[in-house]
Amino acid sequence: MRLTPSGDALFYGDNLDVLRNHIEDESVDLIYLDPPFNSNANYNVLFKSPDGRQSQSQIEAFEDTWHWTDAAEEAFDDVMRSGHSDAAEMLRAMRAMLKENDMMAYLAMMAVRLIELHRVLKPTGSLYLHCDPTASHYLKLLLDAVFGVANYRSEIIWKRTHAHGNASTRFGNVTDTILSYSKSRQYTWNKVYRELSDSDTEKKFKQIDADGRRWQSVSLRNPSVRPNLQYPFKASNGVTYRPHPNGWSCGLERMKKYDSEGRLHFPASPNGALRLKMYADESPGELIQSLWDDIAPISAQAAERLGYPTQKPVALLERILKASSNEGDVVLDPFCGCGTTIHAAEKLNRQWIGIDVTHLAIGLIRDRLRDAFPQATFDVYGVPRDLAAARELASADKHEFQLWTLSLINAQPYKGGRKGADGGVDGYIWFQPDGRNHEKAVVSVKGGEHVDVKMIRDLIATVDREKAKVGVFVTLTEPTRPMKTEAAAAGFYDSPNHGRFPKIQILTIADLFAQQKPLLPWIAPSSKRAKREQGAERQLGMEL
Repeated sequence: MRLTPSGDALFYGDNLDVLRNHIEDESVDLIYLDPPFNSNANYNVLFKSPDGRQSQSQIEAFEDTWHWTDAAEEAFDDVMRSGHSDAAEMLRAMRAMLKENDMMAYLAMMAVRLIELHRVLKPTGSLYLHCDPTASHYLKLLLDAVFGVANYRSEIIWKRTHAHGNASTRFGNVTDTILSYSKSRQYTWNKVYRELSDSDTEKKFKQIDADGRRWQSVSLRNPSVRPNLQYPFKASNGVTYRPHPNGWSCGLERMKKYDSEGRLHFPASPNGALRLKMYADESPGELIQSLWDDIAPISAQAAERLGYPTQKPVALLERILKASSNEGDVVLDPFCGCGTTIHAAEKLNRQWIGIDVTHLAIGLIRDRLRDAFPQATFDVYGVPRDLAAARELASADKHEFQLWTLSLINAQPYKGGRKGADGGVDGYIWFQPDGRNHEKAVVSVKGGEHVDVKMIRDLIATVDREKAKVGVFVTLTEPTRPMKTEAAAAGFYDSPNHGRFPKIQILTIADLFAQQKPLLPWIAPSSKRAKREQGAERQLGMEL
């Protein structure tokens, strides 16, 4: 039995499993997905230090490496058994051409997910797939097979970056492709306009009436042949005008109304084309076309920049949501990353469902929503909610356990990810003991069944080496008495304005579930931080 979220929901887990087990048929109004593909590229999230400079700390967000493995073969077989004959035939043809390589592995993984996304989409719903030229041509063929060629709507080209100065052997690649499909021919669509600048308004609306209103003339010709609109029209200037062979764009009564309001533009010659005045102050702007070069990429100095490697600007997602959904509709992002789709959906009063396979992404989204929308409430599925679930995560994936633990204490992960030595540092917590300068606490996370006093000694050495003020040791297993004694013997950190704090602090996962936090000299917590500490979301454990 599938679970249908009753409100906004964030899922940790493989999106294929979440879609199959927890999202109902025809329950989603709009899907946006930005599935990564850049073979053999490891993406790092670069975190800024509190002073705004780029920190050396970084964490491997995900490995965007696709290979033909048993998982790819299983995905291919799932498509063959899906009952979706068009998708199966298309994928089989692709495999015959591409063989078993990285691209084919990616396409097999995508095909099985596109079939599920088609299932959960309402008949009036739409899907937007964001990609780059590496795989866009293959993905369009898959979308044609899953959604039907007749339901292709647009190929949007977004200028995602500025000109490349080193494009010496080929044209610079500065655009992304967004492929848009609907589930049927009866789909939600709202016209979206771009607001004109003053200079653009002056260029477009060159004529000025006596009262100072700017206008331009537009055609009154019907775009298609309409015999019922092919009437002669005698205007208030006494001239009778003949329509274009297609007919007028409106009926006789509407034409008379335009004339009485002075909205008709009479040609110099009686045989010229009668046109309509469109006033600048009544224009909603310029209709958005399929080339989007007016939404700037996220610069290194942008306020919304989170450091996530594939982060898209909120304005880009707002445009998509405004065009293909209405307030109260359900928006789904199955590769939600740092949560830009979710941010836009919350801002525009849409319901939302986000899915991601890393706890790093879930933590980023959770904090992003708490900062931007302090009153927002949402459910988080698939994260540990008790010690048994925490032990299961630690056993299954040490790296994800570490990221999840760091997210509980708002710690910034340190570089290294799944590979390489971390030097005894799993994360940092930054604080301001004097309200001006930033200091740091070093965090060490242990998810094993055995901990000992040597780990505390190592943390003390790491704190001294890092010139940190505090060390925080978080353990899944209860600490031993010698560990507690060694931590106490490390002494205290004397804060300039807030007294003394234990230099080495030991917290268990059970303590974190009980809402205990590291003891640090926070200065006048802002309302955002206070609300973040209280927690806006409800943590719901689920089998994913």
